Amino acid sequence: MTASIISRTVKSIVAAGAALVMMASVAACGPSAATPSDEASSSSGSSSTKTTARTLDQIKKSGELKVAVFSDKAPFGYVDKDGKYAGYDIVFAERLAKDLGVKVKYTSVDPAARVDVLTSNKVDITLANFTVTDERKEKVDFAKPYMKVALGVVSPENAEITDVSQLKGKTLIIAKGTTAESYFEKNYPEVKLQKYDQYADAYNALLDGRGDAFSTDNTEVLAWAKSNKGFKVGITKLGDEDT
Repeated sequence: MTASIISRTVKSIVAAGAALVMMASVAACGPSAATPSDEASSSSGSSSTKTTARTLDQIKKSGELKVAVFSDKAPFGYVDKDGKYAGYDIVFAERLAKDLGVKVKYTSVDPAARVDVLTSNKVDITLANFTVTDERKEKVDFAKPYMKVALGVVSPENAEITDVSQLKGKTLIIAKGTTAESYFEKNYPEVKLQKYDQYADAYNALLDGRGDAFSTDNTEVLAWAKSNKGFKVGITKLGDEDT
């Protein structure tokens, strides 16, 4: 359920370099430094007031492409142990900037603010592992998706959740503004959701035992479970495979 989103004036950047970006997604990437100002996350309460987006000429003249990314969602967008941005979405951002002849200025964003930072003109483009929905398409334009995924559910190995029915009477951790949130609210309203703004906080809640399981994209929870002993993805595919 993942695809990057872009503001309307920057759509032509991706259209011009789509093939190059797709090739870059499978290449090794050199992470980019995260400055202190970058680390200040855009909160879910960001203003949604629309302003005029920058044109390509204005972006080139400024010498920088403003990009919103995750700082805590490996392998898509995260800050590594050296304090540098890394991940698939960072590869895309660096390649787009290279094609424009500018540098990237990163802004860390939480899931619920991905549209707001665009409509308020705080960034030119959002590259943050985003699912295409009709509601979101009313506000922003999407580039071509780079993968299709479903939802997954990870839980402690000694109390593994292998079916959604097992979540009855239990607490499911999710990140606000995500596909997992809308999916469970629509299809399983009886499941108690414990919501967090940041993915890092959601994973910490699972590690601390504040919830019984955590749901997000299956690619992510499968990778996370491999790096965290004692946890298992009991539900590897939930919902439709979307972009």
